[in-house]
Amino acid sequence: MNNTVNIKSASDIELMRNAGKLLAQVFHMLDDYVKPGISTMDINNRVDDFIVNELKARPASKGQYDYAFVLNSSINDVVCHGVPKVTEFLKGGDIINLDITLEKDGFIADSSKMYVMPAATPRAKKLVDVTYQAMWEGIKQVKPGAKLGDIGHAIQKYAESHGYSIVREYCGHGIGREMHEEPQVLHYGRPNTGLTLREGMVFTIEPMVNQGGAKIKTKKDGWTVVTRDKKLSAQSEHTILVTATGYEVLTLRGDESLPSQ
Repeated sequence: MNNTVNIKSASDIELMRNAGKLLAQVFHMLDDYVKPGISTMDINNRVDDFIVNELKARPASKGQYDYAFVLNSSINDVVCHGVPKVTEFLKGGDIINLDITLEKDGFIADSSKMYVMPAATPRAKKLVDVTYQAMWEGIKQVKPGAKLGDIGHAIQKYAESHGYSIVREYCGHGIGREMHEEPQVLHYGRPNTGLTLREGMVFTIEPMVNQGGAKIKTKKDGWTVVTRDKKLSAQSEHTILVTATGYEVLTLRGDESLPSQ
């Protein structure tokens, strides 16, 4: 990556908006599909078919960095980059993050959503809820003239106020024609520090929040990242455009409502 932030043109933004809407449809489809008893490979294959054959788009993760699948499926203590498996079935008490990318007309959208199985504990549900709200606390900081540190600080403050910890090894990122562009968007930090936001920037905000400590480790497969203390982890992610007056969530799903700006 070079260190210059790519400012998107009006035509770029229109294409990114369309890619984001298509990706939101993937999650809408999954709302009725993800349930106990299904394998993570079943989910992967359903998403692959849906993106290619119904949305006429490309699963952007497939083949990138030699990754063979269209999504990451991260269950319970898996922080991120969980790999779909034929032998891995969702159980009644699980929480799972599905992180999916989609490319249409040359532009990529990136989003993830937590799915909570019916028998998940209240503590697990609380972690998912706080992580989702922490993402929104970050999103609400986005406007021209704000700083990246404002986003990270808002996320960190909210998550830590509930006794949780922020994973620091992974961050949000610029996105457009490439999956990972500048800038890096940290999920912790100090207000009024870092890069100044400008209209036309597009990046992801995707905090990973741990129930216990922040320490993580990567398993022998080279992909799967887990909490060192084996406690639960959750993540929420959207692709965000900096507008003239604030932000637009390009991957907003139909079941979501925007906080007041």
